[in-house]
Amino acid sequence: MRSDRFESPDYYQLDDLLTEEHKLVRSASQEWVKREVSPVIEDYAQRAEFPKHLLGGLAEIGAFGPYIPEKYGGAGLDQISYGLIMQEIERGDSGIRSTASVQSSLVMYPIWKYGTEEQRKKYLPKLASGKFMGCFGLTEPDFGSNPAGMVTNFKDKGDHVLLNGAKLWISNAPFADIAIVWAKDEQERIHGLIVERGMEGFSTPETHHKWSLRASATGELIFDNVKVPKANILPGKSGLGAPLGCLDSARYGIAWGAVGAAMDCYDTALRYAKERVQFGKPIGATQLQQKKLAEMITEITKAQLLAWRLGVLRNEGKATTAQISMAKRNNVDMAIKIAREARQVLGGMGITGEYSIMRHMMNLESVITYEGTHDIHLLITGADITGFSAFK
Repeated sequence: MRSDRFESPDYYQLDDLLTEEHKLVRSASQEWVKREVSPVIEDYAQRAEFPKHLLGGLAEIGAFGPYIPEKYGGAGLDQISYGLIMQEIERGDSGIRSTASVQSSLVMYPIWKYGTEEQRKKYLPKLASGKFMGCFGLTEPDFGSNPAGMVTNFKDKGDHVLLNGAKLWISNAPFADIAIVWAKDEQERIHGLIVERGMEGFSTPETHHKWSLRASATGELIFDNVKVPKANILPGKSGLGAPLGCLDSARYGIAWGAVGAAMDCYDTALRYAKERVQFGKPIGATQLQQKKLAEMITEITKAQLLAWRLGVLRNEGKATTAQISMAKRNNVDMAIKIAREARQVLGGMGITGEYSIMRHMMNLESVITYEGTHDIHLLITGADITGFSAFK
């Protein structure tokens, strides 16, 4: 088992911007990751197996719906607390953060924002406690960056609807108790439906042979004439803006999470550079390694400021989709570049499971693609600043 000696970098004293509650939330999450995730995650990643025993702990640290009101089982925390939790969990592993992010922003969020009071009371407390796990069905085999083209659909059959179609690359799918599924009605309008495991015709085959997010459970959602009660349709919002609103919340969490992965790679590289001796001195005393490390901490600091400011805007209800896209794109790009540089600092040791860097690097190859690809987020920013959409 790998020992976790991580120390959070804070080059610009950003802790001064945090409240005592923020620091307590971060500390609890960091201690849990050190105790429960770090000792086992390399083994689970090597075996390409999701550590399901961690679900209870994620619930205990408030990782499931931390900003959901307490009356529905959430912790009632603010957006910066949510970000800090995601940062610490992804510092442990992107796949574990994906599980928490999906549960919070893509399952609990739409039920809270778009659901009925009955739906909130039925599902949210169980999801917050980890007794229920959920997944989010938007991406399809032929429609990823263009979700409006989805073919998954449902037809009105009186007291229920009949759902048909398929979704692909779905985190949590293999073990999820419910799925928030986005599908078109007979008028081509997109709606969210709560599909429960056990409904006839609903299956969730697992996706195997991944080189990224190996400690995360990924699968498909297959709907073959699934009867879904009309009471399971989310009535509060329809159209493509409904799932995109959920993705705003999830992308915000990713912007923080990627900082955590970058911090872990930097901390590992810094520690190694101080301890590894070549040519009679630590490699950290050489100019080229100092260049790498100095650039890493600079980029991490910039990303920390970007995430914090975005959290303030989210708390004030001012953050735009384009601002969230900028932070997601920048911070994940920053993290993957730092992972690659940190791997070089460690030389050959950087590819081994004795250190976390190569696992982070592989994971971030997925993070830079999911919930809006690197290029799509660039076009979102471009459209926002020019007023011209380049998507069509």
